[in-house]
Amino acid sequence: MALVPRPLAPYDKDMGKNAASVIYALVMIAVVVGVDILFFRHRFTARLMANVGIVLIFGAFYLRFLKRP
Repeated sequence: MALVPRPLAPYDKDMGKNAASVIYALVMIAVVVGVDILFFRHRFTARLMANVGIVLIFGAFYLRFLKRP
């Protein structure tokens, strides 16, 4: 009696896209927290402006290079 191999499950492309988005968001959070702690610990206004700038830069990078139609 010969063993018949089962067909492989189809690859879900959305799962890779979701994983990349989660990793991208985690890197963005790590950069924001790192800049807050290293440079702007006691300066609220500068910290807020830096955080907004970092998020805008990450957003622009995502829209330019990572967003797939």
